[in-house]
Amino acid sequence: MVVRCLDGPDNLGIVLIERANPPHGLALPGGFVDIGESVEAAAVREMKEEIGLDVTLTELLGVYSDPDRDPRGHCVSVVFTGTANGRPAADSDAQSVHLFAPDQVPLADLVFDHAQILSDYLNWIDTP
Repeated sequence: MVVRCLDGPDNLGIVLIERANPPHGLALPGGFVDIGESVEAAAVREMKEEIGLDVTLTELLGVYSDPDRDPRGHCVSVVFTGTANGRPAADSDAQSVHLFAPDQVPLADLVFDHAQILSDYLNWIDTP
């Protein structure tokens, strides 16, 4: 999920986590859908568990399904955008949490296909 923190000045930006589990590296926060759960409810729950924030979903950015996108196996991601207030805190699968201004996101350091997802997001927010 692409989460933007809205309050600041120290809490503005896109949330990225440093993964505690392999593959290690920077990533968008996220997780898996539980049986009987909608993807929307899973997204909100996973943000609370992973970064400690109550997130408001704003848009569906896209569905990412390349079979090679996750080295652990074929995994499809439904990527939402969302906003939150407050300071994110690492929890669950996150070793640490970071906030980046949109033009400061270190795309080359991201795991999975998260550089592509964030590039799509940055192009989307720049589209009039």
